[in-house]
Amino acid sequence: MNIAIVGTGYVGLVSGACFSEMGIDVTCVDIDTDKIDRLRRGEIPIYEPGLDELVNRNVEAGRLHFTTDLTECLDNVEVVFSAVGTPPDEDGSADLKYVLEVARTFGRNIKKYTILVTKSTVPVGTARKVKAAIREELDKRGEDIDFEVASNPEFLKEGAAIKDFMSPDRVVVGVESERAQKVIAKLYRPFLTNNFRVYFMDIPSAEMTKYAANAMLATRISFMNDIANLCDLVGANVNMVRKGIGTDARIGNKFLYSGCGYGGSCFPKDVKALAHTGREYGYAMGVIEAVEATNERQKSIVYDKLRRQLGDLRGKTVTLWGLAFKPETDDMREAPALVVIDKLLADGATVKVYDPVAMTECKRRIGDSVVYCKDMYDAVIDSDAVALVTEWKQFRMPSWSAMKKLMKSPVIVDGRNIYDRHELEDEGFVYTAIGQ
Repeated sequence: MNIAIVGTGYVGLVSGACFSEMGIDVTCVDIDTDKIDRLRRGEIPIYEPGLDELVNRNVEAGRLHFTTDLTECLDNVEVVFSAVGTPPDEDGSADLKYVLEVARTFGRNIKKYTILVTKSTVPVGTARKVKAAIREELDKRGEDIDFEVASNPEFLKEGAAIKDFMSPDRVVVGVESERAQKVIAKLYRPFLTNNFRVYFMDIPSAEMTKYAANAMLATRISFMNDIANLCDLVGANVNMVRKGIGTDARIGNKFLYSGCGYGGSCFPKDVKALAHTGREYGYAMGVIEAVEATNERQKSIVYDKLRRQLGDLRGKTVTLWGLAFKPETDDMREAPALVVIDKLLADGATVKVYDPVAMTECKRRIGDSVVYCKDMYDAVIDSDAVALVTEWKQFRMPSWSAMKKLMKSPVIVDGRNIYDRHELEDEGFVYTAIGQ
């Protein structure tokens, strides 16, 4: 089976590599010439554990190809996946220009029955626009070629994307015909040989499923952050509260960890887009609007706690451990670290940073406004406080005795609640966490 995937970001490249690993011939398409050239040289433009090995192995096997021109492979494929970006517009809506451009290219060039599957996260109703764009291009050609559109939203977690794709807990697919359903079922069968968990539904429901899932997870995070902040005020411990409510089977224990807010390419964008869709249809998504507002406020919580501990920050040196929005990725989109850095610099502090993989990305975003350090201990030398922002494994058990000798003052702000208060206080540190 031959397929094409347009877009070589996290979703497109991971999907292409994983499909090719199952023996499918995959052509990955991207208009970015530099990115395609790098991929052809074996250079992976994103950080995702195990992806470089997976890509290079399938390129060598002749199952994974890269091109800047979809038309080069369109005649030979049965399915085209669209995995291009849908960045938020100023009003929070998803910008569909890249999605619709793929549709138009598809309509201008198909010569036989082909399915265009939208993998990007798109608002409900996008499939209608995609279908209309394809039909318009076919009409311009005077052709009546059979085609179909489908929706197959991704549920990949950055840092565990390959595992999620290879062993998905579910695959959601929106289709309009049994014919399309059979083709897509065939594509996913190798991944789900023991338990075929592909859920076929109508396309609007598939489009809504992705937004609803991400909004629910974001809601749980913001809810627990609100509870944590109240715990701080009333003297409760949010970790105890989390255990107390998580044992309720109706609630469960997933996504109940408090911290300094969520970031990344999905939750912020999708929550905004869902709220915008509600407004578009004359319905105010009160809960969703509150989730977004709570998260934006939470991104400043580490800064607020640093201010509380250090007072006037002018002339102070603050160390941030972690820059990426989560461990196991270099992605800094909407990362809480960016908010903390901006506020610290505005107050006249010197900011030292260390992240195992996101240093280059940070430099690309904010240049040399911070001090980049060679390792986690180098970063704390002469620091007035250390703030943990991203919970990388290597930050979990530092040598507190060594740190105390290196730091100017022993202040720790734990933005992810991973340390033991009693241990740090016994070591002579002033320890502050979220909600405890």
